[in-house]
Amino acid sequence: MSGRLFGSVRSRATLAATLVVAVALVAAGTAVLLSLRSNLIGQAGTEAERTARSVATDVALKRPDESLSVDNDEPVQIVDENDRLLAASEDLERISGTGTDAVRPQQKPSQGAASGDSDSDSGAGSDDADDSDEASSLEPGEISEHTTFTNGTATLDGETDDYRFAAVHVEVEDRGRLTVYAGAPLSAEQSAVKTALTVMLIGFPLLLAVVAGVTWLVTRRALRPVEGIRSEMAAITASEDLARRVPVPDTHDEVAHLALTTNETLAALETSVERQRRFVADASHELRSPIASLRTQLEVAAAHPELLDLDGAVEDTVRLQGLAADLLLLARLDAGERPGDTRFDLGSLAREEAEGRANVTVAADAVPVAGSRGQLGRVLTNLLDNAQRHARSAVTVTVRRDDDEEGVWAVAAVADDGDGVAEADRERIFERFVRLDEARSRDDGGAGLGLAIARDVAVRHGGTLTVDRAPAGGALFELRLPLAR
Repeated sequence: MSGRLFGSVRSRATLAATLVVAVALVAAGTAVLLSLRSNLIGQAGTEAERTARSVATDVALKRPDESLSVDNDEPVQIVDENDRLLAASEDLERISGTGTDAVRPQQKPSQGAASGDSDSDSGAGSDDADDSDEASSLEPGEISEHTTFTNGTATLDGETDDYRFAAVHVEVEDRGRLTVYAGAPLSAEQSAVKTALTVMLIGFPLLLAVVAGVTWLVTRRALRPVEGIRSEMAAITASEDLARRVPVPDTHDEVAHLALTTNETLAALETSVERQRRFVADASHELRSPIASLRTQLEVAAAHPELLDLDGAVEDTVRLQGLAADLLLLARLDAGERPGDTRFDLGSLAREEAEGRANVTVAADAVPVAGSRGQLGRVLTNLLDNAQRHARSAVTVTVRRDDDEEGVWAVAAVADDGDGVAEADRERIFERFVRLDEARSRDDGGAGLGLAIARDVAVRHGGTLTVDRAPAGGALFELRLPLAR
């Protein structure tokens, strides 16, 4: 069941749309969280720097004999060059992330102790080596423009929070270089990020559910005509009724184009099947006559040998052989047999086919074509047979080269001086087993396959075969083939 579910176009489209939106939401959410966190940390850093510079300004303005003190609600430390705490916020209980974790100012040591502290703190002072060059160039009372930032924690009045610390150097007369550490709480950043994350964790699944539902409904609506086409095609297959057609939606989109193309295919298939049925019926009818005649003559000869019409039997056999050859050629053409690519002279072929025929005049130029010499020879033979059958006295064959907007063509024209073909029948005569004169005997008129074969061969060679009125009043058949390169 699951395989069938996820095998449908609707399910795959819904899954794909949901995955794409999910990836986009995760990427966008991550970017938003990172940007929000960066902005809030930057704001906390700005606030911490403002506090540190304010305290540094107060320190720079104090006289050398005044004691240092800090009156601030946020964690603040003032340390000397040896990271010895000189002053700190009154409520500060614990701190980390600054130069020292001391929270109570140290008493000024004796000269020896001070010397020892200086030796012991020399390693700590090396952490600020990057700022020593800048700080050494400061004048007394001058505050460094450079600010360094760190993250840490501090406990004030029993409450521990994360802080963003800013460190600012100030040069004080008789005190040397002092560093002011001031912190700004990161609770707002943490709260905002947590709130945004909570909203995303709740909102994203709901949004994905909405996207999946909408995609499912939209694809269902879009594919409903496809299901109608599928069910109708299944019904046509089951009933074998090619006259039925699939419904065409009025959406004018790809599905509507699919329905129209399907109906065109069904129409072509119906025409092909009907043509095949008619072909089989006509072929059976045409074969029945010479076979029945031949059988009758053989049965009579078996009973009365003296009554055998040998010439008639041979004539029926020849007719039967020619009809079988025509049917076989049509079958090969219907099967899509590709003509050869032999290059030969169409004018020379026309002269060969007209040779020995009475009242046939040939005026043929040398025009090269490519294809099956045998099939094109059969076309000329059929056109000459048809022209001689209807001509009063003369048949004219011309072969020439013709240039037009569509290209360069080899043209073979066969004209007679008979009654011609009525304009209404000029396409119908190329249908199989069609005889315009139904009263004409089969012996004189043939089976009605010659012109059908001639047009099929012409089309297979990339050309055309048309009929028009000849200058002498009869029929003019014109075969146009692409000129061989």
